[in-house]
Amino acid sequence: MKVYTKKGDTGETALLGGRRVSKSHLRIEAYGTLDELNAFVGLLRDHIELPNTVKELLDIQDRIFTIGSHLAMEKEDSKMKLPDISETDITNLENWIDKMEEELEPMRNFVLPGGHPTLSYCHVCRTICRRVERAAVTLAHEESINKLILSYINRLSDYFFMLGRFMAKKLNVEETPWQPK
Repeated sequence: MKVYTKKGDTGETALLGGRRVSKSHLRIEAYGTLDELNAFVGLLRDHIELPNTVKELLDIQDRIFTIGSHLAMEKEDSKMKLPDISETDITNLENWIDKMEEELEPMRNFVLPGGHPTLSYCHVCRTICRRVERAAVTLAHEESINKLILSYINRLSDYFFMLGRFMAKKLNVEETPWQPK
């Protein structure tokens, strides 16, 4: 199988199920941005040496692929069997967030992203995740999508924020509080 098919040369691509749509379609924007997030999660994972966190990130990457498959399929194509996204996936994120938060001092200020490449990657993942969320919400206004997808993506951005704070502690990096002028 060749990587190139030439079918996209006119600015269209196929959704799961085969319907061709513009590459600027809301679904393509949503799952394309999700794909970008997944690539950055891989980059982040490559810079973390904590086995449990690496396992969490691998689970997150699996869930991102699952969500992407749901976003790439229209309701009419729902005869296809896709992996599920569930409340348990959201609960897992919440448990991981809570566990990290237990080790941290309470936040008293917003923190500026940066201080170490790993922290910066966490914040890049967080901001791309928020862009995924905006695209998914826009899509949800136009077409039906599983509500758990929106909840998962929302919680996932919180996870990346907390992971940045957690990694700051693990790497002995002092967080820089935002102090408005």
